[in-house]
Amino acid sequence: MRVLDSDDQQVGTVAAMKMGDPGAVTSHGQRQTRGPVAGVVDAFLGAEPAVPEQRAEQLLRKGYIKIDAKGFLASDLYAEADELDRVDESGVRLRVPRARLVPKA
Repeated sequence: MRVLDSDDQQVGTVAAMKMGDPGAVTSHGQRQTRGPVAGVVDAFLGAEPAVPEQRAEQLLRKGYIKIDAKGFLASDLYAEADELDRVDESGVRLRVPRARLVPKA
C-alpha cells in the first residue's frame, strides 16, 4: 500500500506494521516473540525497528509502520502511529512531511 506524506508526496510503500501500547512505561514485551531461525536472522540483520535503541523504545510503545522508501538506494523509514492521518483509496496518509520520519539506522 502506498504511503503519502502531509505534502501529498509518495514516500514509499508499507513494508510492515506494529501495533503499540502507548500506555506502556517501557517497551518490555513489545517485541514479537520469534523462533530460533528468526533469532539468527535478527543477529545478522538486526531486529525491528532498526533505529537507535531510545528511538526503538518509543516506536515499540507507540506503534509504527515501516516504509519501504521510494527511490534507488533510499533507506527504509518509520512513522509513529500518531503520525498517521488516515487510510483511503490512495493509500496511507501521514500527518507529517517525509523529512520528519525516522530513517533506518
